[in-house]
Amino acid sequence: MTNNSFFEKPTEQSRVKAEIVAKYFWAWAKVIIPKAKKKRTNIAYIDLFSGPGIYEDGSQSTPLLILKRAIAEPDMRDMLVTIFNDVDSGHTQSLQQAIKSLPDINSLKHRPIIINTEMGEEIAEEWDKVKLYPTLSFLDPWGYKGLSLSLFGTLIESWGCDCIFFFNYNRINMVLHNPSEEKHMNSLFGKERADTLREKIKPMQPEERESTIVEAICQGLKEVGGTHVQEFNFKNASGSRTSHYLIFVSKNRRGLSIMKDIMAKKSSTFFQNVPSYDYNTQSGLRQLSLFDPKPLDELEDMLLDKFAGRTMTMIDVYNEHYVDTSYIKKNYKDALRKLEEKGKIIADPSASQRPKREGKITFADEVKVTFPAKQ
Repeated sequence: MTNNSFFEKPTEQSRVKAEIVAKYFWAWAKVIIPKAKKKRTNIAYIDLFSGPGIYEDGSQSTPLLILKRAIAEPDMRDMLVTIFNDVDSGHTQSLQQAIKSLPDINSLKHRPIIINTEMGEEIAEEWDKVKLYPTLSFLDPWGYKGLSLSLFGTLIESWGCDCIFFFNYNRINMVLHNPSEEKHMNSLFGKERADTLREKIKPMQPEERESTIVEAICQGLKEVGGTHVQEFNFKNASGSRTSHYLIFVSKNRRGLSIMKDIMAKKSSTFFQNVPSYDYNTQSGLRQLSLFDPKPLDELEDMLLDKFAGRTMTMIDVYNEHYVDTSYIKKNYKDALRKLEEKGKIIADPSASQRPKREGKITFADEVKVTFPAKQ
């Protein structure tokens, strides 16, 4: 499913999406490259719905951002293998020309591979025959055709493999009950889960329906090996409802931590400095009220309950708790600092012995925290 007009001019959402992927690629590569060197292997970036490379206004899309980063870094110049696919031959031809025009493109040891094929279940079977390098895969289809749980499972199966993909919630929500799209929905969610989902969401209101559908895809991803999943919500132009999600899938806790920090910085709304993991161009029009959630207060209570009677470092608190939450590392430091101020925990070294930064007493990773036992 293609839409050439989509590439005429990038939306603000498209720019944010590209920035998230490019920033994660760089952070991922910095972690993976030293380990890949020891294993004497390359690293790879695969974009299975790559588009034309350059928008009509001259803006560069994700493939070119990735290649420019690789050209600038000696290790990546030697180690990075890139594969770009698109079903639209016009897109692949345009991308090929855009890549050729990049300065110093010939400095890359591995020339980018550009292919023109339609995605489907058979592609997952082909990938399954290939032992992948540590790979970051990006799937950004216009709709949903070609996406399947088996494909995701294959792309994250090997060591160091993470996946980021575009989940077109708006279109998927509209076609879940459409018999002509049943095959695609069954591939995406798994047949049994898709059948259950169709019945489950019938009586639901829009907000509950959305959370149920997103929870279903996340559960499916976990079942095919994606133990760590993080979604990022994009609102439509009016800010009234969801357009789509960017979903990150990994088997690595460190990858999850890095992606949460990247997505947090792109969030439009924060409640007590806890990110919403959404992008909404209309968020500036909204005034926070007394009735908004107070997630940092909730985090304080959760930490007191979960770690009652234990002494541990701040970084251990964070590592043991952040998975499957909205919280980032900064939130844990803030919550522990507030608990210390209230006298509900004991920190070593204490606040009076720790330095200040930007007017706040720091809470370093190695600070030890003693939680009171439950009464």
